[in-house]
Amino acid sequence: MRTLLRVLTAARELWPWYAGIIATSVLVAVTALATPFVIARATDEVVAQVGGGGGGLLTLVVLAGALLVAELLNTVLTNIGGFLGDTMTMRLRAILSSRYYSKLLSLPQRYFDNQLTGTVINKLNRSITEVTQFLQMFSNNFFPTLITVVAVLVIAGFYSWPLTLLLLIIYPLFTWLTALTSKRWQKLEGEKNVELDAAGGRFAEVIGQIKVTKSFVRERTELDTFDDHYRRVVATTHTQSAWWHRMDVARRGSLNVIFFGIYLIIFAQTASGQFSLGDMVLLIQLVAMARTPVMMMSFLVDSSQHAIAGSRSYFEVMDETPEPLAAIGEVRSPDLTLTPAAGTAPAEPVTYDWPIQPDAPTIAFEHVSFGYDSDAEILHDITFAVARGERVALVSESGGGKTTLVNLLLGLYRPDAGTISIAGTDTTEVSLAKVRAQIGVVFQDASLFSGTVRENLAYGRPHATDAELEQAARRANAHEFIVRLSEGYDTLIGERGVRLSGGQKQRIAVARAMLKDAPLLVLDEATSALDSRSERLVQAGLEELMADRTSIIIAHRLSTISTVDRIITLRDGRIDEVGSPAELATTDGIYAELLALQESGTKRDKRRMAAFDITG
Repeated sequence: MRTLLRVLTAARELWPWYAGIIATSVLVAVTALATPFVIARATDEVVAQVGGGGGGLLTLVVLAGALLVAELLNTVLTNIGGFLGDTMTMRLRAILSSRYYSKLLSLPQRYFDNQLTGTVINKLNRSITEVTQFLQMFSNNFFPTLITVVAVLVIAGFYSWPLTLLLLIIYPLFTWLTALTSKRWQKLEGEKNVELDAAGGRFAEVIGQIKVTKSFVRERTELDTFDDHYRRVVATTHTQSAWWHRMDVARRGSLNVIFFGIYLIIFAQTASGQFSLGDMVLLIQLVAMARTPVMMMSFLVDSSQHAIAGSRSYFEVMDETPEPLAAIGEVRSPDLTLTPAAGTAPAEPVTYDWPIQPDAPTIAFEHVSFGYDSDAEILHDITFAVARGERVALVSESGGGKTTLVNLLLGLYRPDAGTISIAGTDTTEVSLAKVRAQIGVVFQDASLFSGTVRENLAYGRPHATDAELEQAARRANAHEFIVRLSEGYDTLIGERGVRLSGGQKQRIAVARAMLKDAPLLVLDEATSALDSRSERLVQAGLEELMADRTSIIIAHRLSTISTVDRIITLRDGRIDEVGSPAELATTDGIYAELLALQESGTKRDKRRMAAFDITG
C-alpha cells in the first residue's frame, strides 16, 4: 500500500480534487441513507391509513416528495462526484505519464541497453492505467462505504444489539479471509506482468522492423513466440483466478450464513411485535446497504492488488538513478491548464555558451578507459587531442571501439577512468545539455521522426525561420527534392521517414545538423549504404557541413579517410597509430594494410576489409 501512498504524494497538487470527490461522496452516502427512513415512515403511514388512522393524503404526498428530493440530490451529487473523479483521474494520468517520460529521458544510455522499447511502453500503459482506475474507484466509493457501514451499525444498535454484533463480525472476518488471498495473488500477478511486458516488448520491436521480419520469413516464429507468452499468462491466470474465486466462495459463504442470522432476528422480532412493519422495512434496507459495502470491499481489494502491482512497476523506473547532470533537469508536474495557448512555441534550444580556454585543444581524451560491463573493458588508456577545425577519422576493426568513443564524447556513458575535455573544460563538470549542444551528429542511420520535413529539419533548432530552413536544405542538396514532395516542407514523411529514400533521409539529416550549427561534428559516415548518385549529393552536403568545423569521422570508405587531416587507428581497444593519411600509408599499421587490401582485390582480402567496415 505504500506505493499507492507514494502515487498520491507525487500528485499532491490534486488534493483539491480529492477533497471535492470525498465531499460529494459523503453527501451521496447521506442522501442514500435518508431513503430507507422515508420509506419506513411511509410504510407505517400507509399501514395506519389502511387501519383508518394516519395523516391523510397530504402526509403521503410530503413523504413521496421527501423521497423524490433525496433521490434527486443523490443523482446530482453522484454525477458531480463522477465528473470530479473522471477529471482527477485524467489529470493524475497526465502527471504520472509526464513524470515517467521525464524520468526515462533523464536515464543513462545503459538503462536502455537492457530494455526493449515495447516493454518500457507496456509498463507505462499497464501500471498507470491500473493505478489511476483504482484511485478513481477508491475515491468515489471508499468514503460512502465507510459512512454507510458506521451509520448502519449505529442505527442497527439502536434497534437491536444482536443485529449490530452480527454485522460487526462481518468486516473483520471478510478482511482476514481477504488477507489470506492477497499474498499469493500478488505473486502470480507479478509473474503475469513479466510475460505481458515481454510480449509487448517483442511486439513493438517486430512491428518496428517488420521488413526484416518479412524478408527472413520469420512471421510464424514471431507469432508463436508471442503466443507462448500469452499461453503462460493464461495458465497463470487460470491458477490465480481459481485461487481467488475459491477464497471468494469462502468469503461470501461465511457472509451468507451471517446474513441468514440477521434476517432471522429481524423477522422473528417483527413477528413478536418488537418492530413495526416500517421498522422491519427500514432494517431490511439497512442490512441490504450493509451487504453492498462488503461486496464493494471485495472489489476494492481486487482492484488494489492490480494497482499495487502496477505501482511497483512504475516506481521501479522512477527509482532508477538518472545520468549525472541530466539534460531533462528535475522531474516536475506538467502544465495542465484547460486552454493552452494555440501554437505554443517550442522551448528555446540550449545555447552554445562554453568556457573556452584559447590554448586548449577542441577535443581531448586523456587516459580514458571504459567497458559496458564491469568485467569487460573495451577501451584502454585512450589519449589523443583534436585541434580546432581539424578533421580526424577513426579506423578499427568492427567492434574496435570507434562508436564507443563517440558515445563517450556525447556523454551517453561516463568513462571508467580518465577525462574527456572540450575546449579545455572537463565534460563531467557541466550539464549534459551543454555538452551535447556543442556537437552535431549525422548517424549512419538518418534517424528521422514521424511528422513533416520541416519538423525534422528544425529538430535541433525549433525557432529557425523558413529562410534558415531553406538555406540549410539547399546546402545539404535537399531543397530540390523537398519542393517536389506533395506538400513541400510540410509533407508528412511517416515513421522513421519511411516515405523517403535512403539518400533523401540522409540529406535531411545533414541539413538538420547544419541548422543546429554546433562547433563540433561527429559523422558516422552517412554515405556507405547509398547508391552512387545519392552518395555524391550527400557527400557534397557533408563537405559543406564540415567546413570550418572540428570533425570526428567514423569512416566506412577509404576515399573518405584519405581526405582527412589525421587518422587514429584502434587495435584491441588501444590506440595503434596516429598520423596523416600520407604518414600512415608508409607504416605497417591498419591504414597501410587497408590500402594493400584494396589494391589486391581478391575475395579473401575483400572479406578482410569488410572486417573493418571499410569499402573502397
